[in-house]
Amino acid sequence: MFKQSNLKRLAAWLMALLPIMPLVSCGQSKQQSSDRKSKVMNTNNPATTPAGAEKATFGTGCFWCTEAMFESLDGVYDAVSGYEGGTKTNPTYKEVCTGNTGHAECVEITYDPKKVTYAELLQAFFRSHDPTSLNRQGADVGTQYRSVIFYHNDAQKQLAETIKKELNASGAYDKPIVTEISPASTFYEAEAYHQSYFANNPEQGYCSFVIAPKLDKFRKVFKDKLKNSEKVTSSHE
Repeated sequence: MFKQSNLKRLAAWLMALLPIMPLVSCGQSKQQSSDRKSKVMNTNNPATTPAGAEKATFGTGCFWCTEAMFESLDGVYDAVSGYEGGTKTNPTYKEVCTGNTGHAECVEITYDPKKVTYAELLQAFFRSHDPTSLNRQGADVGTQYRSVIFYHNDAQKQLAETIKKELNASGAYDKPIVTEISPASTFYEAEAYHQSYFANNPEQGYCSFVIAPKLDKFRKVFKDKLKNSEKVTSSHE
């Protein structure tokens, strides 16, 4: 349980960072999407989940950007792009892009709470997109691009709701935060070509002109929280 004083300090920290990192949209790539079905992630499989690891799920618009940023944080074991919060079983990327399935593009994160806390992941979440934009991030428009937190337990729910309330009360944004806070449901892993998209396609136009600059700013803001490999990359940029 987080003390109210700590939550207020966290909200103040986030507000202080707002001028440092301009919000950059994640426009949809023109790459042809695959109709291959996504697959359900078994999030409780002890063979794939490290002992003591916890889950966090966030949607900030285009999941290529979201994945790249959270993957850079020390303590994050994995960040998987996928779809959650909809009604259709095993949706394809093409189906989700219609906005008719109700799913959000999101990233399911497996992390070590001893190295990176949920509060710190929420800091990264609010800093990585515009949480006041309803069903839109830049040029990406539709409910699939909504700002959303899928909580996995009551503690995550309470912290997310409190931070959202504190940020709204602080006047950190010109408009109210519209981030949806909902219980985690079935997470469908996106098609294989979406996974580690930025790492696998750094020279692709969208990656070079949209994701790379945004990731560079993210690394500067969270320089003390990066994995060692990311610190080396950041120092050479």
